[in-house]
Formats: sequence, C-alpha cells, structure tokens
Amino acid sequence: MKTVFMVAEKPSLAASLASILSNGKNTSRKGFNGACSVHEWNGMFGNSPARFKMTSVCGHVFGVDFTSKYNNWDRVDPVQLFSCPIEKKEAMAKLKMPAFLAAESKGSDNLVLWLDCDKEGENICFEVMSCVSDSMLGNVYSNHVTFRAHFSAITEKDIKAAFNNLGFPNENEARSVDARQELDLRIGCAFTRFQTKFFQGKCSH
Repeated sequence: MKTVFMVAEKPSLAASLASILSNGKNTSRKGFNGACSVHEWNGMFGNSPARFKMTSVCGHVFGVDFTSKYNNWDRVDPVQLFSCPIEKKEAMAKLKMPAFLAAESKGSDNLVLWLDCDKEGENICFEVMSCVSDSMLGNVYSNHVTFRAHFSAITEKDIKAAFNNLGFPNENEARSVDARQELDLRIGCAFTRFQTKFFQGKCSH
C-alpha cells in the first residue's frame, strides 16, 4: 500500500481537510513540534489503495536574511546590502518545521500540497518540497510524485473536486515571491540603516 503525505497551510485547515477526505474516519495525533497534528486514514489514491497522512505548516517555513557578517550595522555600508549574499533561514526555529516535515514524510510515495491558492501558497509548496526531498521515496520535483490541490472553498464539494483534479505547483509564481522577499529585505534594511546613520548625531542636544 502506498503512503500519501499531504500538507496544508495551517493546522486548522489540515483538520478540516482530513475530516472531509476521510469522511470523518481519521485518527489524529500531535506532531513532535507541538504545533501541528497528523491525521491518518486509509483510502484510494488514483486506482490504488493508500495510507494518507495529513499535516500542516504554520505559514512560511523559511524567511530570508543576510549572512551573519552583514548583520553588523556599524561595519557594513548600507550600499553593500544590495549585492551581498542572503540565505534562507527557518521562519520559526522553535517549531523545527523542516525536521518535522522530513520525519513525518519519511518513506512516503506521493506528496499532495494543499497550500493556499495564491503566490505565497505556491512559494510554500516549494519550501515544503525542499524539506521532504531527501526523506520521500521518489523525486519530489517530478509531477508523478508531487501534486498540487487547487481549491477556493473549504466545502466537501470543492475539496473532493480538488482531490480528483490534482495539478502541479507553479515554480514561476513561487520564484516571484522569492524575488519580492529579497527586494523587501535589501531595500527595507538598507533604507532603515541609512536613515539611522543619517539621524545619528542630529538629534542630540
């Protein structure tokens, strides 16, 4: 029997989706990070019997930041912030989300992503895929392994229709969010630091 790992954008949505897709016949347990639950049931995926595991993230898994040497305001010229390296860091380190997703997806055959149907949701799809790529059996960047549910309402009709018409995440939309996050970081921090330096010494009496 294949295992299908499913991920929603927040814990309450994961519970609703699991209830609808299992017709109310799922078991639930708390995940080791304390924030997310895991709901399990048996059913059919395509024409094959499958074991489903539904869990969630809590919004974005990663955020962007400068590498540590550029976080020292006194030593870094704000102009450098437009070209210096940046890195992805866990958005909420205490949730241990990458480790949680890797552990729960271990040995799964398929990934079904139930993230919100907007650009941020597409971006989180790829964040989740990066977290589970080493723990799942197949290549999560293949459209035979990973599927994307498109839905506009949390109703039984909408959710079951989405489940029967799965697509694939949109990488271009996901990358557009990466670009926006990078611009927000570079412009926002450079401007803030420039202002801070400009006003230092001007306001002392």
